[in-house]
Amino acid sequence: MADQDQSNQENQDPSFGLQRTYVKDISLEMPNAPQIFLEQEGPAVEVSIKVGGQRLADTVYESTVTATVTTRIGEQVMYLVEATQAGIFEASNIPEEQLDPLLGIVCPTMLYPYLRANVADLINRTSLPALHLAEVNFQNLYEERVAQIAQEQGSQDSGIVLPPGVTRQ
Repeated sequence: MADQDQSNQENQDPSFGLQRTYVKDISLEMPNAPQIFLEQEGPAVEVSIKVGGQRLADTVYESTVTATVTTRIGEQVMYLVEATQAGIFEASNIPEEQLDPLLGIVCPTMLYPYLRANVADLINRTSLPALHLAEVNFQNLYEERVAQIAQEQGSQDSGIVLPPGVTRQ
């Protein structure tokens, strides 16, 4: 009987693990090559980071981190790199209020080093100077996203309480 109780307890313990990482999408564009190589001016670099994900099965989730790097000299694009690093995670018996932060902070933090390496490798293959993405605080990004969603919902709130199942038109 004690073995059965222990087995039931183990089945209820929270578990989380990375199952697999993979490059979901990656692209490099150099629309102004080879003329851009003759430019003497230093480039300006813009970096954008996005986090996404989806539920694949009851306890299996895909998390993604996408980096878009645009390097320009003046108005001309030197190169544009877009890469999406993905991972499959197993998360079971995680309280609902902890699941979203887990998927929005912990998973991207685990994937980001792979993304940084892939972007650096791709840029290195252009024969242009190396570019290494800076560290990202995914907790700050998550908190900003939650605050933005709350603000958007607050600005859309008219003060009218709708019954369950009824949506605004």
